[in-house]
This record gives sequence, structure tokens and C-alpha cells, in this order.
Amino acid sequence: MPRPAGLLALLLAVGAPACGETEDASATAPTGGDTSSETGTDTLGTSGQDPTHEAPPTETGGSEGATDSATDGTTTGPTTGDETTSTTSTTGTTSPVTSTDGTTSTTSTSTTSDTTGDETTGTTGEPSDSDCLLEGFANPDTALKLDYDQFGPIIGSHCKGTNHQDITDIERVVFIGDSVTVGTPPALGDDYYRSKLADVLVDRFGLTPPNALWKQVNPIDGVALVKESGDFVSCSKWGARTDDFLPPGNQVDDCFPPDMFDKRTLVITTMGGNDIAAIAKDGANGTPLDEVKANAAEAADLLRQTAHWFVDDPAKFPNGVFLVFANVYEFTDGTADLMACPAAGLGGFDKPWQNPAELIDVMVGFNEQFMSVAVETGTDMVFMLENFCGHGFKAGDPSAPCYRGPGQQNWFDLTCIHPTAQGHTVIADLFTAVIDE
Repeated sequence: MPRPAGLLALLLAVGAPACGETEDASATAPTGGDTSSETGTDTLGTSGQDPTHEAPPTETGGSEGATDSATDGTTTGPTTGDETTSTTSTTGTTSPVTSTDGTTSTTSTSTTSDTTGDETTGTTGEPSDSDCLLEGFANPDTALKLDYDQFGPIIGSHCKGTNHQDITDIERVVFIGDSVTVGTPPALGDDYYRSKLADVLVDRFGLTPPNALWKQVNPIDGVALVKESGDFVSCSKWGARTDDFLPPGNQVDDCFPPDMFDKRTLVITTMGGNDIAAIAKDGANGTPLDEVKANAAEAADLLRQTAHWFVDDPAKFPNGVFLVFANVYEFTDGTADLMACPAAGLGGFDKPWQNPAELIDVMVGFNEQFMSVAVETGTDMVFMLENFCGHGFKAGDPSAPCYRGPGQQNWFDLTCIHPTAQGHTVIADLFTAVIDE
């Protein structure tokens, strides 16, 4: 069976077992993973797969322990696009960036963020480009704030994601990832963000559109009803985790055969929610915090390895390849209250973390490592976590870190962890903004 796909819930998630594993119904629910399973018991995941690796499950936060691989100041990795895409060293060293068209640029910086002080400013005390992420929250001073500045990203003028790539002249679009990308009921096929984004990309790049069947989901297998149509491919699956990207997983092998490497390719993905959901569940059941963080670090590193697979060898995609991925959202609006979703009990998410602040810490660290991957590899990340925060099941709580004021829409559906049709529209808009700039 498919694992629960999980998207967001970095903060608090529990719920998706590893490939081939089954989940304990008494586990805590992740905040961002895919927790909805084929039986209907896994309802809190964020990326759309079930705990058995088949149905849409829950996703949750990341880990602080994931920082070792990207903060040593040796960020390298080719980028696809123009010279505006570059990796930045957090210690003031210079790193080369090579694009798939053979051009190389170098950038250097000495503006590491002060992680012991105000995270909204760098070492100079000046405002940060990422401060725009706090706009819209009723209490910016207490809002959920991630330290992206430590990696030196280029934030898009739209503040919907980074701007590391100049994405042009696309010939092939491939969607990989979890249930958020595949799409899940009760939203309809035309409402899924990949369907909406495909329509936009057809117009942007003059691509052959996919047929109507490609936009639908096969509820038995948890994949697109048709894998490939027009210039579009989908290898995403309900319950997928970061270990499903590269072997022994099969998404990359299935969607990127060598005879397609000459196509100038755009890769889109949401992934990580199911990983964190399982990790959060372990923590709620007594796994030591250090081990929880180490597991989250490992999951983030699998995303890193996948990004490097695309960009490290310019000869692999001689005409260019671009990767845009989302960070992981969560449904508790920064509170780590797993019981916030009315259907939490149906998914077995009835065991809260003893110290919710620890789960939030894991989620924040996990998402920060997603940013480190984007900077290190010259790829792009969209801010799904920040945009959905305040549109979850604690949206009406003025004490929640992500409170935006009264009357906010809930963008999570009855599974607790998957987007509503409106949520899919928001995700499509985030990806569109990053691709267009």
C-alpha cells in the first residue's frame, strides 16, 4: 500500500511509515504530512499519502540536526539558468556556480546571520530580504520566523520563493513528489495545483498540453491516471517520501530516462511531509529528541542528494534543467497542537508531544535545511509553509504565531493535511511566481 503522503506538518507530525511499513493507529498526527489512507484512517498527512506508503498521509516539521551538511561554507553545485543563480558561502568564501549552458559565476558573502540574536536581521543589524515573509501576520514580532539568512538566499521580489534560476525555453515538465502534487479528493482533478500549473506553463512556454486524464488521480494506486501526456509527466505518488526520489526509490528513474536528457526540463515537486510525519510520530512515542533530529536531517539530505543529481553534471541535461520545490507546510498555524484538526482522532493522532516547542523546533530546522539545499544547488524553493501558516485549523486563535486576523480561510481539507481547491490555487500561484521571475 502507498505511504501516507504528507506535506506540511513539520511541526507536529506523525504518521507515515517507511516504504513497506505499516503505521500504528495510536500514533500522533504530523502537522504537514499525508495521513489519509485508503481506509480513511490516515487523515492528517500533509503530502497526501497513507501510512502504508499508498494512501495520502501526513507531513510534519524538520530537524535542527539537519544543518551540518550545508552550513560549512563550502556550498557548491551547478545551477541551471543564468548567472543570477548562484550558491553562497555563509562564511565569506567564494563558490563557483556552473550552469548547464557552461557559464560560470562566483559570488561571495560575509553576511552570516546572527543566530543568537534577532533572526530578522543579519550581522550588520540591517533588515533582511526575508522580512517580507512576516507581512500579513497580526503579530510579526512573535510570528513563526525561520533563519534563512544563514544561507544567503536570493528572495524573489514577490516574496513567494527564491530567485536562483532564470527559467526559460522549457520543453518538458516533470512532476515528482507526494500526494500534494498528485492531488487528492475531495478536490477535483482540474483543481489540483499540477493541473493549474500545467495550464499556465502551456501558455508560458508554448508546450503541448496534457489531456484531461493526466489531470486526474488513480485512487487505487495513488498516481496520475495517465503518467505522460503532451509535454508533461507525473511520477508523484500518494505517501511518497524523500527516499522515493532516487534508487532504491524509482521516481527519478521512471520520469527521467536517458533518451529524454536532451529536453530542456523543468522539475516541480512537493516532498518531505511524509518523512516528518513518521519522524514526529516516533518522537511522540518516546524516541529520543536527538534521534528524531538525526532522522529529520537524513530526510533533508535525501532531498539534497536528489537536487545534486539534477545539477551536478552539466552533461546530463546538456540543454538545461531547472528544479523548483516547496518547503513543508503544517496545519496547526505554528502551535504544534495536533488535536487542532477535528478529524485528528480518526487518523490515530491522539498523542501530543510532551513539549510542543521541541516539535516546532524540529519543523523549523527541517524547513531551514530545504533552503540550504536551494542555495547550495542553485535551485529554487517556494514558501508553502509561510503562506499556509495562518490558514490552518488554529487560524482563529489570536495567540497562534501565525494568526492573521479574524475571518481567515482554512486551506486544509477534511483529511487535515491536504490542500483544499483554494489551497491548490495558492500553491500553483507560488510556483508560477518563482518560475516567471
